[in-house]
Amino acid sequence: MSLKSSTLKETNTYEVEVSVDGETFGAAVDKVYKKEVKKINVPGFRKGKAPRMIIEKMYGAEIFYDDAMQDCYPAALDEAAKEAGLKVIAVTALEAEEVSKDGFTFKATVVVEPEIEIKDYKGIEVEQMSTEVTEDMIDHEIEHVRERNSRMVTVDDRAAEDGDTVVIDFEGFCDGEAFEGGKAENYNIELGSGNFIPGFEEQIVGHNTDEEFTIDVKFPEEYQAENLKGKDAQFKIKLHEIKKKELPEVDDDFVKDVSEKDTVAEYREELKGQIAHRLEHEAEHDLDDKLTAAVIEKVEGEIPRQMFDNEAQNMMREMDMRLRSQGMDMNTYLKYTGMEADAVLEMYKPEAEKRVKMRLALEKIAKLEEIKPTEEEVEAEYKRMADAYRMDVEKVKDIIPAESITEDLSVELAMKLVKDNAVIK
Repeated sequence: MSLKSSTLKETNTYEVEVSVDGETFGAAVDKVYKKEVKKINVPGFRKGKAPRMIIEKMYGAEIFYDDAMQDCYPAALDEAAKEAGLKVIAVTALEAEEVSKDGFTFKATVVVEPEIEIKDYKGIEVEQMSTEVTEDMIDHEIEHVRERNSRMVTVDDRAAEDGDTVVIDFEGFCDGEAFEGGKAENYNIELGSGNFIPGFEEQIVGHNTDEEFTIDVKFPEEYQAENLKGKDAQFKIKLHEIKKKELPEVDDDFVKDVSEKDTVAEYREELKGQIAHRLEHEAEHDLDDKLTAAVIEKVEGEIPRQMFDNEAQNMMREMDMRLRSQGMDMNTYLKYTGMEADAVLEMYKPEAEKRVKMRLALEKIAKLEEIKPTEEEVEAEYKRMADAYRMDVEKVKDIIPAESITEDLSVELAMKLVKDNAVIK
């Protein structure tokens, strides 16, 4: 197999002409024959036992050519692209010509990875978020813990208020007729939660335990039940119980219940450390996000749409793998969520575009700065991956070529260079 020519047709699009030698093509034809002969009936021979020469004499020497060429295309095009120095990301056309037992040639129109430009990637100014822990943050954290340790107590001495949970029976009517799904008994509703149609919860406020009353509401125009959209309705209510959330007092006993500390002061100091650690982590991610956005803004060049589409497909495959690790798959997820695969793909495209642009930018920076990992760094990455997947290092090397590891580490080192040279305020 060899490259005959490579011609730039338009930005990021080449036409390459490739020849496949007779020996390679012959081997492919023989492979197709062995696969297809099982399906071919020839008089005088048992099914699947007819010699290739007999079949070709009956049906023509070209009977296996199409499938054999299909078998040859990927490797031949890959080899030709490497020879031409092209990184192919999509094949948009493929046409065979001059086919014979001595081989064949074909032309392919391919979209290639673009050559982008990037400047001023050193000295990027970014503002880092504050990691200072305030007393309000600690108070907020304690309130969360109080909420988790709260209990519901029955209220007998007052009417229902916003924030209470009430236990009610209700039945709904439209035009004087009860409607399906509009009735329940001993139903718990948190007033002010907004879980019911507008006006429902608000009209329970002010009523007392054991009181029976009627409320008037209007179903929203976008309500899910077609027969109720925009309709006026009445609900008969029986209020059985009013409950309120009771939060524990913040004292030493509370601290001993929720932590390993003995006093409120010790507990606040512990929370301060936890919040500080979280803020540092968030600040690091925030800094990376801001640097990423700044680097992407500096990318100049025409990037083929196919690269974004391919990355979105990769992200969908990653999602499918995560779902499978949780005992689900993409088809089941789509069924449960009522989404179409195309909608999920569309959802991923903005992030896919960012990923592609950032990868191209960092690859270009690595090239400009002549950044390459050492052999020791490559070996360390192989070991890290082997440990993560609980595999032998040599098996990982068989699966992932050193070239891919080197490219990934170069990108990481390029990002480190951008970060080390950033002006952080």
